[in-house]
Amino acid sequence: MATKNLLSQTKNGLLLSDDESLLEMTKIHHWLSVESWWAKGREFEVMARAFENSYPIGIYEGKNQVAVARIVSDTATFAWLCDVFVESHYRGRGIGTWLAGASLEWAEHNGVKRIILSTRDAHEVYSRVGFEPLAAPDRWMAIDRRPQATEQ
Repeated sequence: MATKNLLSQTKNGLLLSDDESLLEMTKIHHWLSVESWWAKGREFEVMARAFENSYPIGIYEGKNQVAVARIVSDTATFAWLCDVFVESHYRGRGIGTWLAGASLEWAEHNGVKRIILSTRDAHEVYSRVGFEPLAAPDRWMAIDRRPQATEQ
């Protein structure tokens, strides 16, 4: 079983933590269902279940959540970094890169060697911590039954 409450780091007055009790789920739901391009319209119950069955990481300024990321993993061989969101006026401060790096620390601690993510416009953020395009994209396949999947 993966270790929870493994991550607790501070930087520039911000706290990065995987303590799920700190998550502001109403705020996260707004970010993802209204402000993100990939989860627009996601129902609260669906989002809550996704976070419940994942390993979320939040970044906080005091008690105010300013960013979130979610790791989906079998905690042994594979992890997917997703739902990374930084509140608009906190962008450009390296917070997304910090979340990505912390996710890699989580994976390393759990012995997970394969980590993937998907991004439309933040390649530079993730490349700073070592992510790169798939070496063999022709090996990957997917089924995406979301109605808006072809738009993304």
